[in-house]
Amino acid sequence: MELKSACRMFLFPVQMLYYIVRASLFSLLPSRRKDLTKEVVLITGGGRGIGRHLAKEFAKQGARKVILWGRTEKCLKETAEEISLSGTECHYFLCDVANREEVYKQAKVVREKVGDVTILVNNAAVVHGKSLMDSDDDALLKSQHINTMGQFWTTKAFLPRMLELQHGHVVCINSILSQSPIPGAIDYCTSKASSLAFMESLTLGMLDCPGVGCTTVLPFHTNTEMFQGMRVRFPQLFPPLKPEVVAQRTVDAVRADKAFLYLPWTMHALVILKSFMPQVALEEIHKFSGSYTCMNTFKGRT
Repeated sequence: MELKSACRMFLFPVQMLYYIVRASLFSLLPSRRKDLTKEVVLITGGGRGIGRHLAKEFAKQGARKVILWGRTEKCLKETAEEISLSGTECHYFLCDVANREEVYKQAKVVREKVGDVTILVNNAAVVHGKSLMDSDDDALLKSQHINTMGQFWTTKAFLPRMLELQHGHVVCINSILSQSPIPGAIDYCTSKASSLAFMESLTLGMLDCPGVGCTTVLPFHTNTEMFQGMRVRFPQLFPPLKPEVVAQRTVDAVRADKAFLYLPWTMHALVILKSFMPQVALEEIHKFSGSYTCMNTFKGRT
């Protein structure tokens, strides 16, 4: 028994090296893309920002139906009309993902009126851009309820049917701030870190579920009205991402069944550096990059 255990211990690093090399080689090869022509896509926060561009991109790449959830009817209606004019069937429903009962109720309405959702995109999010002591308690709770708990309710509402059909995909639009927080957005960073843990756990849980996949997108600062006024010290080196680029790369990642997507790719280096650098070095990097003051001019969505 001891010999068997010793052999396993010896083989473990060899196996890890094998899988790392294998994954690296496969990443260099062109992957087969999933066909979207039979997919019914539901996007939370789909009326504006990244959500709106995601809806347009899924429609452009052939999704059969697109469903928009959000809290502002005007934005939802405008986006739905634009997508419908492009030739893709589009529906919208008012739904606050922070409200568990409302999510379950609207999920039932969607199934009855539109059909089974096969791709769920958890995109809805809010940010208040204040320090802990300056934050209103209700605003802090709102961030956690929408950015984190909303994913629990939407996933519980739609994942069981995907598992039953053995066909589906759960997508989360997260943020690099979930792994590299900044001051002045403590509510957002905390909620996104929780959201990332949720998706990491869910992704591992789906390994034995054929036909159902997960994709987590971790973009750098994206040029949308939600982060209006956020300042980056070196915009030439770290330019804000365009929401249409985030949408296009997200849909490509879903079609390629990619579990995690960092945007831009240089964010991989940031995560790796953080894993072994001492705290004092990380603090100096934050000072140099200006992350301590980047939220000082934050205005957010007007």
